[in-house]
Amino acid sequence: MHDGFEMVARIPYPVTVPKFHAIASEVATMRFLRSSGLPVPEIYDYSPSSENAAKTEYIFMEFVRGTSLTDTWTTLDTSEVSSVLGQLVQLESRIMSIPFPAGGSLYYTKDLEKVAGFKGVPLHNENFCVGVDTRVHMWWGKRSQLDVDKGPYKSPEAALIAPARKEIAYLERFARPLLPFHRERRDAYDNEKQSPVDHIENLERYLRLVPSLIPKNPALHQFSLRHPDLQPSNIIVSRSPETNEPVIVGLLDWQHASILPLFLAAGIPERFQYHSDPVPQALTPPSLPKNLDGMEQEELNHAVGVYLHSLLHFHYVKGTEEYNELHYKALLDPLSKFSKRLSERASSPWEGETHALQSMLIEVAENWASLAGEGVECPIVFDREVLRKSEELSERLRISDENFETCRGMVGFEAETWVSNEHYSMATKLAELLKLQVLMNIPRELQDNVEANWYLNDMDESDYL
Repeated sequence: MHDGFEMVARIPYPVTVPKFHAIASEVATMRFLRSSGLPVPEIYDYSPSSENAAKTEYIFMEFVRGTSLTDTWTTLDTSEVSSVLGQLVQLESRIMSIPFPAGGSLYYTKDLEKVAGFKGVPLHNENFCVGVDTRVHMWWGKRSQLDVDKGPYKSPEAALIAPARKEIAYLERFARPLLPFHRERRDAYDNEKQSPVDHIENLERYLRLVPSLIPKNPALHQFSLRHPDLQPSNIIVSRSPETNEPVIVGLLDWQHASILPLFLAAGIPERFQYHSDPVPQALTPPSLPKNLDGMEQEELNHAVGVYLHSLLHFHYVKGTEEYNELHYKALLDPLSKFSKRLSERASSPWEGETHALQSMLIEVAENWASLAGEGVECPIVFDREVLRKSEELSERLRISDENFETCRGMVGFEAETWVSNEHYSMATKLAELLKLQVLMNIPRELQDNVEANWYLNDMDESDYL
């Protein structure tokens, strides 16, 4: 603008669901946190409805001056990395310590009443309330048409149950047998369509387990808010004019933020996690290999990358231990970690496979005594034939996944076969070459089937919505 004023105008992607709730909840969440003294951009104006002059939902917000952490890491020394991660976990601690009367997502009471017809569960400041859950898996595809409980959740048990009941309702109303969405895994299923009935049965098994998935420590039941996508690109830092130290000045992108029982909200953000069993290993500070001088450039780059990733992980966990004690307890609690993983699996949209959920349920049944205590009957049972078939399928899927990772390295794509604009042309050529090589090395009678299920071809995803 002519006077130097800058702001950010955000409009939702066409695929954003649920649009009204997502915009209204993000605005309320940001304003609520900003009123609590947290570094969140100021909201100037918003519309959760497209009934306005612009004909679209929008948010006008403050432009935060600084640099994203993604672009800053390489300029920070070790002490500055420690400082930034310390600041981050202290901000998380402040956010997670705010008490909420229920689970779901945060709204202005007036906005929720417009779209939902009820006022939600009010906060002490009755301008705000907890209402329906805006997490994407609750609304994805035809799930937005379901009249099912999507919050607010009055208890930890309700927060565990509602997402699974949503998925059962979707499967019973809309689903039909499908090939697995992830085409690289179809061969493990002999390219046969999978029945949604099997997934319904496993979701019902999960629901029978819910009372046993709640940790005994009542402090882990409290409803807590967390950032929905805490990654370096959403963290803005700026050098202090007085000390020249990096300071976090903005936490961005609060769309789809949810309020959940602490044991379900807990976890190390993906971009700060390095080890498969994060907390115990993180107690030892990482160090660079001693033979750096003798390494080839590629090996050196890998070693430095591993070190930097480990460093972020270490300082996040150590900072959490120091500044966010209750979150740290949840990270250490085996039942909390398992309940979160199982709940996420039961909440996820069905994509033509039930094996991942069933494998976790089998794990519960096999370790029931340690979960529930001696003398308590397990509410789910699997016969030997099911266990045998599950074990065989696990092995076939392991091979499929390993082959997929090999191809991923050859073509250079990331999650869900994403590539950057700059790499797209080369990646498509490499993908086509890879397919030709595979087709040339298999019998003619298999080629049509491989071509039809090739995982880098374009795909109509409408059957999975």
